[in-house]
Parts: sequence; C-alpha cells; structure tokens
Amino acid sequence: MDSETSNGIEETVLDILKTSNLEEVSEQKIRRMASEKLGLDLSEPTRKKFVRQVVEKFLAEEQAKREANAADEVKEEEEEENDEEEEDGKVKSSGDKEYDDEGDLIVCRLSQKRRVTVTDFRGKTLVSIREYYSKEGKELPTSKGISLTAEQWATFKKNIPGVEQAIKKMESKA
Repeated sequence: MDSETSNGIEETVLDILKTSNLEEVSEQKIRRMASEKLGLDLSEPTRKKFVRQVVEKFLAEEQAKREANAADEVKEEEEEENDEEEEDGKVKSSGDKEYDDEGDLIVCRLSQKRRVTVTDFRGKTLVSIREYYSKEGKELPTSKGISLTAEQWATFKKNIPGVEQAIKKMESKA
C-alpha cells in the first residue's frame, strides 16, 4: 500500500474515531464508514490490518490521556485537601509520616474508622484498606477490609480510570 493511500486511510479513520461514540462503534463499522468515504475496499487483509492498527493506536492514546487526566485530577484534589488541612492546622510538616499503633504506615484516613495503610506481613508488602476500632486507647484493625499484594495493587491502580468512568456513568443515570 502506497504512503498516499495509507495516509488517507489513517486520516479518515481518525476523523471517524474522533466524532464517534467509542462505546457504541465497532472496528468493522469504522472500517465500513471509512471505506464509503474513501471509495476503497478496506476489507482486504492488509488494509484491514492497517485500520486495526490505527484504531488500536488511537484507543491507546485516548486511554493514556484519560489516565493522565485522572492522575491530574487526583493530584489537584490532594493539593486542595492539603491546602484545606494546612488552613485548619491539621497537617504535620511535609517530612513527617503517620504510623499506627502496630507501626504500619498510614497513607490516608478515609474516615474516622477507615484508613489505608502499607504494611509488611510475612515478608510481603500489603496495601490495606480497613476499618479500625478503639480498645483501651489503641486503634486496632477489624476483619472488615481488604489487603492487596503489590501485584494486586498495581492491577487495581491500572484499572482506576475504568472504575471512575463506571461511577460517572452510574451517577449520570441517577
């Protein structure tokens, strides 16, 4: 396939992708629409493969943008929370870290009873999201919660944009 043809196919496919609802359109439909616009048969194997590559590249770039935007939003929220806490005088100096009674690092407190901690258990690093209770002046973990290995945490973190997207979708229905 010559470069003029491949450039034309790529531009047309990208135009279609940019104006389509990616939740509803399929690669086949995109290929058919581009074929009609260009007057070319894009079902031929090498052209079909090329269209697939363009679509996959576009989707990967869109996912990267969503992840970057989500990371920026989280960073902005954290900065806003830190600003609010600093105004209230609740934040320790930047170098200080908070540890619980068991010596585990408290990453954040989700509520008065819930927190995220990082701990070492039998030689494995775990991220725990758990409820705590007070007993004799100590805050102790309950069985209500989850502990994730570093590998599970990485998988979870990678899928946070998908969770956020599902939340937005559900909230928009309400």
